Amino acid sequence: MPRVTDADASDGGAHLFTPLRVRGVELRSRVVVSPMCQYSSHDGLANEWHLVHLGSRAVGGAALVIAEASAVVPEGRISPWDLGIWSDAHAEALRPVAAFIAAQGAVPGIQLAHAGRKGSTGRPWEGRGPIAHEHGGWEPVAPSALPYDDGWLRPNALSAEEVEAIPAWFAAAAERARAAGFRWIELHAAHGYLLHEFLSPLSNDRDDAWGGAWENRTRLVLDVVRALREAIGEGVPLAVRLSATDWADGGWSDADTVRLAPLLGGAGADVVDCSSGGLTPAQRVEVGPGFQVPFAEAVRRESGMLTAAVGLITEPAQADAIVREGRADLVLLARELLRDPYWPLDAARALGHDAPVPDQYLRAFGRAGARR
Repeated sequence: MPRVTDADASDGGAHLFTPLRVRGVELRSRVVVSPMCQYSSHDGLANEWHLVHLGSRAVGGAALVIAEASAVVPEGRISPWDLGIWSDAHAEALRPVAAFIAAQGAVPGIQLAHAGRKGSTGRPWEGRGPIAHEHGGWEPVAPSALPYDDGWLRPNALSAEEVEAIPAWFAAAAERARAAGFRWIELHAAHGYLLHEFLSPLSNDRDDAWGGAWENRTRLVLDVVRALREAIGEGVPLAVRLSATDWADGGWSDADTVRLAPLLGGAGADVVDCSSGGLTPAQRVEVGPGFQVPFAEAVRRESGMLTAAVGLITEPAQADAIVREGRADLVLLARELLRDPYWPLDAARALGHDAPVPDQYLRAFGRAGARR
């Protein structure tokens, strides 16, 4: 299981464009495309939009391109337009996307997800409210029958038998992802979706083996990680995205995340991807540039796990400092890469490093220093 090493510490041994090897995969830099829902699928199938959206970020020089939250079962989608990977047909639709990313020298990754009580909702630009059955919606499920907010659908509380089936859903999806050519798997256990709902006492009031005590609330995510590791084998990296804090009284906290991180490592995870929030509309988020980086730093320091930092990271020097100072091992960018798919190429030039410029684009960047 990968751990922080001396070469990765804040001793000048690593920077934003230092390669990083995790299990059987080597990343050409520490710049990662964060998974970003596009709400552009039909029946969960990838299409030309996903090929161009994800492929252009690989062309733009990112080291790892992670496809958006992909539902492991149909009712695990956030919206009817979400990507899915619950059948072989979904894997086949994703195959050319993974192949194109890899052909550009980047590593194709995918985030496996279940939306839980936040499922059956609209696309952001059309309003995020719940969608009724007659408009393609469904009954969401959750650890407890507690809706996300007033006006949201009341989820069906999962039975013990249904909870026990969840690790197998994720394992089957991971096997399909591997068959489609993805070489990096991320488990979504953040942002108020199903696995996060089990972790937080604000959304989990069960009184069985998956509720109440901290050990019970963390049981499912650890079971899923074990199932994923068995499904993908020893050579494939496995990351887990956590909401490091709910930003709400009585909820999941950054101390809980630090406590959980080494257990995730023991179950087979390699990287903790530190995001935050999303569980409750009562959250009070302290937003600012790099506002979630301290979570990644704390997990890295206290657990020895590799970590990823994400959230309002926009400037090359800012991203470089996160790695140089040993605050995280990977830097994930989201909105900045929507604004500029070629941010990694520009960042490399700004920081004085070789840029992975495609041959087709050399006339714009100059031949010197180009690499793959």
